[in-house]
Amino acid sequence: MQDSKVDPALERGAAAPALPKLARQHLHDTVVSHLRRMIVESVFPPGMKLNERELCETMGISRTPLREALKALAAEGLIEISPNRGASVYKMSQQEVWETFEFVSGLEALAGEHACARITPEEVAEIRALHDAMLTCREQGDLPGYYSRNQAIHNKISEAARNSVLHHTYLNMNRRLQSLRLKSNIVPEKWDQAIEEHRQMMEALEARDGKRLAAILSLHLLDKRNSVMEMVTDAAPTRKVS
Repeated sequence: MQDSKVDPALERGAAAPALPKLARQHLHDTVVSHLRRMIVESVFPPGMKLNERELCETMGISRTPLREALKALAAEGLIEISPNRGASVYKMSQQEVWETFEFVSGLEALAGEHACARITPEEVAEIRALHDAMLTCREQGDLPGYYSRNQAIHNKISEAARNSVLHHTYLNMNRRLQSLRLKSNIVPEKWDQAIEEHRQMMEALEARDGKRLAAILSLHLLDKRNSVMEMVTDAAPTRKVS
């Protein structure tokens, strides 16, 4: 396979952002949100041990709210807590990566089909605005900004399906894939492919073509999976999707 160049914009933005001192109001949710973002953006990469003292100093909090936040993230499958080693960012096995992407692709396809039948014109307009903002981020080489809008689009399609069990299952499972989904766009060619797939998604959604949107969403996730598997293995997996 021919080597692809890493997008220089990502390299420029690779430094870990400084965390602001956190306000006491809604402290738990704020700490969880900050740590989750650090994991998604790979500031805290898979397998990294989290130093409680350093995190407390950086965020200006005590160990009690930090440990509560770590427990919440452990429940989401993002953090692994060991009695002997403390907390570390959970590292998925290759098998877990493969199977989780496969499962989430089915959830997104089902959500897309239902969304086309149940979405409101106002929601479509919101998704269109996010799509346009996402394209601007691509033009500026802003991968974190791109991904936050990208994920908001997927979340809103899931919400528009009007099925709370489907939506919450999707959110819970997708949290484990977020950092990998972001990384799958490191190579410019992959990023542009994702943009084209999102353009097709918008066409299907605006036409309320549920079958087409379901097929595009499923393919989109499986493409992400294949890109990720190229990053986590030396060779493409031998398993094939039937």
